[in-house]
Amino acid sequence: MAGKADKAGKAGKAGASVEPIGIGDIDGFDHECDVLVVGFGCAGAAAAYEAAEAGADVLVLERASGPGGSSAQSGGELYLGGGTEIQKACGFDDTADNMYAYLEKALGPNADTEKLRLYCDGSVEHFEWFKARGVPFEPSFFDKPTWMPFTNDGLMWLGENSWPYNTVADPVPRGHRPPAAGFGGNVMMDKLVASATEAGAITHGDTQATNLVLDGDRRVVGVVARKYGETVTYRARKAVVLTTGGFVDNEEMLADHAPLLLGHGKVSDGLDDGSGIRMATAIGAATRRMSVVEIALTAVPAMVCRGMLVDGLGRRFLNEDVYPGHWSVHAVKHQPGPYWTIIDEEGYEDIAEADRWGMRPAHVCETLAELEESLGMPAGSLETTVETYNRHAEKGEDPYFHKDPKWLRPLKSPFAAVDPRAGFFNQGGTAQGTGASGFTLGGLHTTIDGEVLNNSGTPLPGLYAAGRAASGMHGEGYISGTSLGDGTFFGRRAGRAAAALTATTAPATPAG
Repeated sequence: MAGKADKAGKAGKAGASVEPIGIGDIDGFDHECDVLVVGFGCAGAAAAYEAAEAGADVLVLERASGPGGSSAQSGGELYLGGGTEIQKACGFDDTADNMYAYLEKALGPNADTEKLRLYCDGSVEHFEWFKARGVPFEPSFFDKPTWMPFTNDGLMWLGENSWPYNTVADPVPRGHRPPAAGFGGNVMMDKLVASATEAGAITHGDTQATNLVLDGDRRVVGVVARKYGETVTYRARKAVVLTTGGFVDNEEMLADHAPLLLGHGKVSDGLDDGSGIRMATAIGAATRRMSVVEIALTAVPAMVCRGMLVDGLGRRFLNEDVYPGHWSVHAVKHQPGPYWTIIDEEGYEDIAEADRWGMRPAHVCETLAELEESLGMPAGSLETTVETYNRHAEKGEDPYFHKDPKWLRPLKSPFAAVDPRAGFFNQGGTAQGTGASGFTLGGLHTTIDGEVLNNSGTPLPGLYAAGRAASGMHGEGYISGTSLGDGTFFGRRAGRAAAALTATTAPATPAG
């Protein structure tokens, strides 16, 4: 390895400062490239592919031993629409305007309308891009409520057919998924990683970026990293693209920005520690919507739809057929826990075994009064809720929350309560944890092409970001597939924009 100044070596050590390093403090770079991508999840793969396809010399740094990140551990849903081949094959007509109307409502309030409009208008082309990368989609439709199907179906609902979203847009399913029974993120990532590699991107694994390198004009010209305890330096002649993920694994950042997730589970690969966000803010990068999070309550949608979801006081609070992330966030943000799925025998038996996700009732009682007592609810609370629900359900109505009539049926004894705290596939049914897990949606403020902005709204030269390290098209809402969709769509734009820059020759002077 080339020799480094002591400042660079110290900066690279675990737990050390994320402050930038001046190029004059580095005695030669170990590696050089045109575009340096930091992080090899879906956004990094998309950026690396596009930059390499554009003719740039691309290196990708991945702190883990292999690529994939949180994207590979995800369900693999891609939120795509506007009239894709799969939608048409399943008998659905869609337009970009219809897709936009739904997402603006579902990702709101305060969705980033500029990014969202681009995403919807480019969705069919983005679907074709995935196909060209070898990601397969079966032309079949899963028409049941679920977090993700245990089938190979290529299309699923993600709340488009529930109230109030069916009042602002024609209901059309847009959850596209590769053929995988359950979690399919690895199927997608295998294809994207292979495509980026075949395009010419070279990966350096077990390499964690720790500091950005600035030239005398405060342009980002590389990074300092650590590999097996040693400092390694990288020169980027055109740009650095940060695709390092969110910050759910950083307890200090959660406490500062998104304390709602403290004490809950984490949806990540364990490495979403906000490192890219911290490195960028150290040189003046602005952030957006750092408090916004997504939460998944481990309640089973198929059960919730056939029964009801109640809070710790026995009250319903949202139509249960909505996208499950919506009732999850609403519960944790606004309702007193613990939360319970209330269902009867007929409803439970109507669910296919695979769609039960291994969840079993924690309590079964002949009367609601007995169930209330078992659950520690105020006397009469659940009885009142179920009586009101049943009275309207007999007429096919839900005037309080507008659940679709196809799910409305009076609940009958015996009554069961399923505890989300037990977690999926916990056959014993013993409560563990809070039953809620989440991830962060806020991040670096970027343009539509991934340029990272400072607090004056001016791009920081040489620095781009995409994926969960950036604040994407989300407002205060979320829909499955919009992380993978947003990350790849804007990762592609960032990769192309970075590759289009004119290569610089870094002056041998330290940053000011």
